Amino acid sequence: MIERYLVVASRIRQELTDLERVVTRAEQAMGLARNSTEHDFYLDSAALNLHDFYGGLERVFRHIAADVDQSIPGGPEWHRDLLRQMGIALSQVRPLVLSANTVKGLDEYLRFRHVVRNVYAFKFDVERIERLIRQLRPLFNQVRIELLAFADFLEQV
Repeated sequence: MIERYLVVASRIRQELTDLERVVTRAEQAMGLARNSTEHDFYLDSAALNLHDFYGGLERVFRHIAADVDQSIPGGPEWHRDLLRQMGIALSQVRPLVLSANTVKGLDEYLRFRHVVRNVYAFKFDVERIERLIRQLRPLFNQVRIELLAFADFLEQV
């Protein structure tokens, strides 16, 4: 038993619980945006929760990179490199964390997080937010399956 792996597995499980709430809040905010005259404020909330969704996953990825892989990417592309790292198996260390399809799906949320950090909220692309919200629950369900399988692997090592 590698104790740091148990810590990572526990963090994965806790983060997934928190991310379930984030996904639900994003969906609720989008629903309210569609049905309110004050839709801009609800749209901002949906965008912030999309930002938080990827941010929470990235925290998990950093724990895996630091405590399992013992290699955290650096440089200007570290966010994208970290996501790609989760999509590769490291022989003698670990299996892949995320499938290629999941990595591809999450890449758009990574790019959107950058938008939220660097663009005024009143300039958000409403259609993009709506599309990301529609794709969010199915993608999260897949991420949850894959991360829980990885947490199980960590607990068995």
